[in-house]
Amino acid sequence: MKKLPRDAEASNVLVGEVDFLDTPFVAFVRLQKAVMLGALTEVPVPTRFLFILLGPKGKAKSYHEIGRAIATLMSDEVFHDIAYKAKDRQDLLAGIDEFLDEVIVLPPGEWDPTIRIEPPKSLPSSDKRKNMYAGGDSQMNGDMPHDGGHGGGGHEVGKELQKTGRFCGGLLLDIKRKAPFFISDFTDAFHIQALSAILFIYLGTVTNAITFGGLLGDATENMQGVLESFLGTAITGGVFCLLAGQPLTILSSTGPVLVFERLLFNFSKDNEFDYLEFRLWIGLWSAFFCLVLVATDASFLVQYFTRFTEEGFSCLISFIFIYDAFKKMLKLAHHYPIDSDYKMDHITQYECLCMAPTVVENSTEIFGDPLEGTSVWVWNNTGLPGNATWSSLTKTECLRYKGELVGKACEFVPDITLMSFILFFGTYTCSMCLKKFKTSPFFPTTVRKLISDFAIILAILIFCGVDVLVGVETPKLIVPSEFKPTSPKRGWFVPPFGGNPWWVYLISAVPALLVTILIFMDQQITAVIVNRKEHKLKKGAGYHLDLFLVAVLMVVCSFMGLPWYVAATVISIAHIDSLKMETETSAPGEQPKFLGVREQRVTGVFVFILTGLSVLMSPILKFIPMPVLYGVFLYMGVASLNGVQFMDRLKLLLMPAKHQPDLIYLRHVPLRKVHLFTFIQILCLALLWILKSTVAAIIFPVMILALVAVRKAMDYMFSQHDLSFLDDVIPEKDKKKKEDEKKKRSSLGSDAEDERSPHHSLDTHRAEQLRYYQANYLSSPEISPLKSVPQIRIDMDPDDDNSFYWKSRGSETSL
Repeated sequence: MKKLPRDAEASNVLVGEVDFLDTPFVAFVRLQKAVMLGALTEVPVPTRFLFILLGPKGKAKSYHEIGRAIATLMSDEVFHDIAYKAKDRQDLLAGIDEFLDEVIVLPPGEWDPTIRIEPPKSLPSSDKRKNMYAGGDSQMNGDMPHDGGHGGGGHEVGKELQKTGRFCGGLLLDIKRKAPFFISDFTDAFHIQALSAILFIYLGTVTNAITFGGLLGDATENMQGVLESFLGTAITGGVFCLLAGQPLTILSSTGPVLVFERLLFNFSKDNEFDYLEFRLWIGLWSAFFCLVLVATDASFLVQYFTRFTEEGFSCLISFIFIYDAFKKMLKLAHHYPIDSDYKMDHITQYECLCMAPTVVENSTEIFGDPLEGTSVWVWNNTGLPGNATWSSLTKTECLRYKGELVGKACEFVPDITLMSFILFFGTYTCSMCLKKFKTSPFFPTTVRKLISDFAIILAILIFCGVDVLVGVETPKLIVPSEFKPTSPKRGWFVPPFGGNPWWVYLISAVPALLVTILIFMDQQITAVIVNRKEHKLKKGAGYHLDLFLVAVLMVVCSFMGLPWYVAATVISIAHIDSLKMETETSAPGEQPKFLGVREQRVTGVFVFILTGLSVLMSPILKFIPMPVLYGVFLYMGVASLNGVQFMDRLKLLLMPAKHQPDLIYLRHVPLRKVHLFTFIQILCLALLWILKSTVAAIIFPVMILALVAVRKAMDYMFSQHDLSFLDDVIPEKDKKKKEDEKKKRSSLGSDAEDERSPHHSLDTHRAEQLRYYQANYLSSPEISPLKSVPQIRIDMDPDDDNSFYWKSRGSETSL
């Protein structure tokens, strides 16, 4: 019943053979009120129409075809209206005539569904049939309505991006715009889909926090580590999702911020600066610059971030996720090497023994600390614990006491790497398959949707179970179990004075400018991607408010010595995807329609609360293998590339013209221009990738900003007509829909001229004599009761809503 629209009514077509009739009997019945007719329909829907055809035996096939024809007529929304309002047989016949005038008939055997047929020059438009006065001003070929025919592909300047000219004017407008939705941002989260989104994004966020925390610890000698990463993620993410203008955005540590932290620490170490205090002043200056940008409504510059800039940035971040996932797996394979020269016949020769070192001093100091759990052993003159020999030591003990490992098997670790890659690719593949399970033919719709919503969680649980069943000691997730700073040299508060000379506080403004550019570009480009039109968000954006919160949280993190956080592109896109809503009333076999995103604050707030509590959940989280989480990283990177036009154009480079899909820009832009545009994007992406991997990575944010300048320079290489299709922020399907509507309007104009010819004189004469009747009736919600048809014009006196009183009757059919 969920597949049926609200207040739906049934039309039953009944045909059959009987032996007591010599001639066929036909009846078309419209009931005054829809009634339930027991098990006549397959679903419990009230019946309004009945078509009954009974005839003598021998013509069953003909009767069946007539029944199919009537069912086809009743599925047409224009004839559907006529059937509701018809008074007699002639009215129905007039409706059938109108349907036959507009129907397209393909001869049998002439249509191959695998071949794309060129659409006819004049398509029968249902809008035209229902409304004689539909239409609008025609536009130049290729010029889309959104840009007035000038192209440019910029963002439409809505209320969120208008420059007010007042101090903090944009910030105040953002607050006023979002305040009415604050309560609904919590009530809209009461859905099972929100639970699956919380679990999915939580695991992605925890993995990200651990990964970047470990990298920060390596880069800063544990001045910032995993625990600081957990605490900073929980505080900044929770506050941001609670108060932000766009709570669907997820804050996280990002690659460019990590690069800056590494360079800053090395600079501080080389110049003997106090790293945390130097970083504090850079954070304060950067937050001040961000607040200046908020006060001056600088976020209006977002309108210059076109598809070219967005796709370059988002693809770069996605490729970083994919690259890091494989990089971590290869690092794991290096740590647990595979014996590629293993021979089954030589299995008797594979062994690993611990041998005494060549020179052993008669002192215990060279052996370091005793092993854990061996404190009760008595030390002898060789330095080994009592009752122990070199051959009885484990590999860890042997290395601890500076013994020598001898044997072919010592260099290799069996099974771990291969099992890790099975978990890695298995998690990714299972996640992709379960995410698409919604469109599979298995199980009821509710079960399929539930499996699709919990796809990533199910994949993680499945392969955690596989890991436990196999029993191989794969590397597991390590979560801090104590709440204390990673380094004993620091506390939870960074004093602003005393560690560096006074002039350092002023010179900090220079690197702070680079951080400001990085924060602004990273935050606003991600916000633009989240707020894309194809996501159909209803509650508006808040660019100024989001940047304001990021600046304030940056001050908090700087004083506490926590990492800086900014909008994370990949995780934010994953958050959007996990909250997408689709129609539940699509007919069997029909693809569900995308309705929008479940906009609320609860999922983000709970994700970061759970992230903060992860320290207490370490006994459970320690069973999750790291390869499984790397598989989730790979899934997030690949999934965020779906629907990116740049990826579609990359496929075109390897695709013959005859196999290319019907993309809107291929209809209007020469293929060589499309390939040139793609090549420029590839070149920019490659330069950004090379830049981020070198010492010059500190100017990475400036190069992101340079993408806007590159796009501006492309105005001299491409026409505005071409750019309006290649670099437009309007979704592909919406542009195609607008073009099809434009074709319909042009065909409407040509049909109007054709109707002036003698061929249409009878139809025009008949239409003039029909009254335009309007009636109230129950129908499919998609069909408006106020319709007009070219040949059958129906009218109704507003005072006689249900009287079916006809004002006049002509010699022609009049309803």
